[in-house]
Amino acid sequence: MATLLQPEVSLSAAAAARVAAIAGKQSKPAILRLSVEGGGCSGFQYRFGLADTVESDDRVAETDGVKLVVDSISLDLVRGAQVDFIDNLGGAHFAVTNPNAASGCGCGTSFSV
Repeated sequence: MATLLQPEVSLSAAAAARVAAIAGKQSKPAILRLSVEGGGCSGFQYRFGLADTVESDDRVAETDGVKLVVDSISLDLVRGAQVDFIDNLGGAHFAVTNPNAASGCGCGTSFSV
């Protein structure tokens, strides 16, 4: 059974609204999966995708009815992080504010610990 994560990882209201809009257009559940993979210019990179279900080893945070799910391995690298959605002149994207990241790259999608 999935375990609630709050406050281990959080989803901002802006990110929740964006996930709900995307999920609605794709007729999918409003579940955003955040995972961490090796690679990127700093060693690790964030991966986002809509999930169809919550897996048994997932940790779950919920904002405004939208779920953020993180697998137990990725959680060690993003514990305490917040996922936000930024929409400005530089573009629109999901962003992670990660207190565990020792450094990051200019694109904001990779980090080192």
